[in-house]
Amino acid sequence: MTDARQLSLQHWLASELGHQDARISIASADASFRRYLRVDDNGRSLIVMDAPPQHEDCGPFIDIAHRLRQAGVNAPEVLATDLRHGFLLLTDLGDQLYSHALNVKSADALYEKALSALHDIQKIDPSSLPAYDQQLLNAEMALFKDWLLGKHLELELSSDEQTTLHHAFALLCDQALKQRQVFVHRDYHCRNLMVTENNSPGVLDFQDAVRGPITYDLVSLLRDCYVRWPNAWVERWSEGYRSLFAPDVDSQTWRLWFDWVGVQRHLKAAGIFARLNYRDGKSGYLSDVPRTVQYILEVCSRYQALEGLAELVRSRVMPALEIQARKAS
Repeated sequence: MTDARQLSLQHWLASELGHQDARISIASADASFRRYLRVDDNGRSLIVMDAPPQHEDCGPFIDIAHRLRQAGVNAPEVLATDLRHGFLLLTDLGDQLYSHALNVKSADALYEKALSALHDIQKIDPSSLPAYDQQLLNAEMALFKDWLLGKHLELELSSDEQTTLHHAFALLCDQALKQRQVFVHRDYHCRNLMVTENNSPGVLDFQDAVRGPITYDLVSLLRDCYVRWPNAWVERWSEGYRSLFAPDVDSQTWRLWFDWVGVQRHLKAAGIFARLNYRDGKSGYLSDVPRTVQYILEVCSRYQALEGLAELVRSRVMPALEIQARKAS
């Protein structure tokens, strides 16, 4: 934060809180230009979202936070705004991330609560949200080709390999659009969920919500880019969600939807992780690329229609990642 921005924040907080001596510390940063500051207001803990307006629009965050809270979801309450500078004052959901609390013993109980909250999210009317349409789905998958394969791994694809990749993108896009379209958080995973004393989980980072596939947030949670569970557990949790909240969809169709939208998400995520390194100087996400690409390989290997993508990942991407890992070490 520049000196001028820091001064603006301090002046704004003084006017909102009524005094000059609130203590400010870093709470967290995320994969965008936003960061979060914790404010100690005479023993009361609050959060400031610092979102430079030249990079971030606070409007969607305010809108989605209100919708989630109206639905009973534990999202932060927006207490005050300074949209000119890109500051929001929020209630504090604490500092115990799901990613820190999850383990073999706690997983079932924590995911039960996260899945219940997801159902509440999916009951919200999505009609006014931006559509997760063909253009957006394809733009996201292109990140895999441009940033991971091209920039990070420096792979030059043959004409046949490019055709294989684009054919797979088309199939994945088609399946996503066939699914029931619901309110999609779009980044529903262990680093955006908080363990809270009441109405757990707390839900964060929801400003990019769209109207999209019913299994998207489910696969974001269960095939998380930051933590991996045995396939049998993932399938049990996914099927349990279907049986409770989408019983009209047969198990085979649900599994197809879940698997294929997961490939779309993991293609996007792997590309974003590479972009975060080269564009934004956030190298830590590169360690999550191998896990994310492994998901792609495993799922595609189960479907004949996606075998071309599986072979491309198996023969070109995985060896290139291994070479990068050796260089890094």
